[in-house]
Amino acid sequence: MAASSFDLAGMKPALQFRLHQQLTLTPQLQQAIRLLQLSQLELEAELRQITESNPLLEFAEESDDAEPVDAEDAESEYPSTESPSAAAGSDNDNDDGAEWADGGGVAESPIDFSSSSVGSNGSSAGSRGDEDFEPQNAAPETLQQHLLWQLNMASFNPRQYAIATVLIDALNADGYLTEGLEAVLTVLPADLKATIEEVDAVRRKLQGFDPAGVASLDLRDCLRVQLEQFDADTPQRELALRMVDTELELLARNDVARLARRLRAGEDEVTAAAILIRSLDPRPGAALDATPVEYVAPDVYALKDGGSRWRVSLNPDCQPRLGLNQHYCGMIARARGEDASWMRGQLQEARWLIKSLESRAETLLKVAEAIVRRQSAFLDYGPEAMHPLVLREVAEEVGMHESTISRVTTRKYIHTPRGTFELKYFFSSGVSTEDGGSASATAIQAMLRKLIDAEDARKPLSDQAIAEELKRKGIQVARRTVAKYREGLRIPSSSERQRAS
Repeated sequence: MAASSFDLAGMKPALQFRLHQQLTLTPQLQQAIRLLQLSQLELEAELRQITESNPLLEFAEESDDAEPVDAEDAESEYPSTESPSAAAGSDNDNDDGAEWADGGGVAESPIDFSSSSVGSNGSSAGSRGDEDFEPQNAAPETLQQHLLWQLNMASFNPRQYAIATVLIDALNADGYLTEGLEAVLTVLPADLKATIEEVDAVRRKLQGFDPAGVASLDLRDCLRVQLEQFDADTPQRELALRMVDTELELLARNDVARLARRLRAGEDEVTAAAILIRSLDPRPGAALDATPVEYVAPDVYALKDGGSRWRVSLNPDCQPRLGLNQHYCGMIARARGEDASWMRGQLQEARWLIKSLESRAETLLKVAEAIVRRQSAFLDYGPEAMHPLVLREVAEEVGMHESTISRVTTRKYIHTPRGTFELKYFFSSGVSTEDGGSASATAIQAMLRKLIDAEDARKPLSDQAIAEELKRKGIQVARRTVAKYREGLRIPSSSERQRAS
């Protein structure tokens, strides 16, 4: 590239030559990279949109005229009159673009409240017959909607109604008013001229709505409201109220003997009151969580072939089967003028899409096989046998860039005899061991959970004791590392896990 410049010293014109290199991606390569990072559901939605705009593409099961076509067969049967260089380039830089061309609120309560959870299993989305369509249920009701419906049925005057709507809007997902009354007061209309006492009075009325305990300021407030709704003659109700008001920390540690001394009650009465408290709901708003349930279908399977070797295969139900519509392809030869040029362009795009899907499937299978080879011990023996693994190691083995490995392992799932996992689950950092090796963070977390499950409930292990126990197994970890892993597993501290004999 030549550019003219001006010599300011001698006021003479001069020529300068500059050379530079720039990596550009064709639209086809950009499409291939985009398809690679999509999850199975996102991929299907993307392909549906593409097939709606390209009449030469159809899902193979939608029409008898549509047949799955290999990209090379499509190239030979319906040759394009356009040269590959006709595709416009892009100025977007991407570190692995060329590679595709080559390789194709409120803190958790310390009290051990009993709770139940409901799980649902996803099923494969292969068949698209009418019998596989799921019923389209109405959107779930949110906590705010549920409370506003009750507010409309309640006898609130206009001032109270205005305050109540602001309070309801300020609640978090668990039903707590974490921002405090002062924050609510600042967002109320200035002409309302409400006082903090008036706001608190409205809040206390909301606490009686369903679910009981919403709009509470803290855990103690929430439990007290629920206890007050029991009949006055409920056994140990008054003792439970005293316990919540003054001895919540001792209750969390379940120190029955000390609770009995502090409250001047018998141990049997204290135990009965504690059982009554644990029957309450510390997160009243969570029951109305409107988060939709996500169903996961595995992209690949890992199964043993009858011997000691693990085999990886793609889930055929998660691989979209695109085909060329034979009717429209046959019309290309008879088309003339702009119609012929447009249809050939659509055919070219269809061929590139089919190639991109083939490259996506090959890359996904190659990466999954590399992960299974390195983590076969986990599949054989469980989480304690998980090896340290980083993206760079898999990238070097399959000959791709780390960013490609990151894309292909995000929101892609593998089904194994030990369960269904996201491919990213198999990557974890390592901690040095005494014999010069390393142990993965996942393995250490599994050991930590095993030690805590086997501990004496009356004398739970401290973080330091767990670190020393791991050291005896040859794993050097600091106490703060144990604390970090324990908190990541949502396991309470030793004082919170303490249980009376």
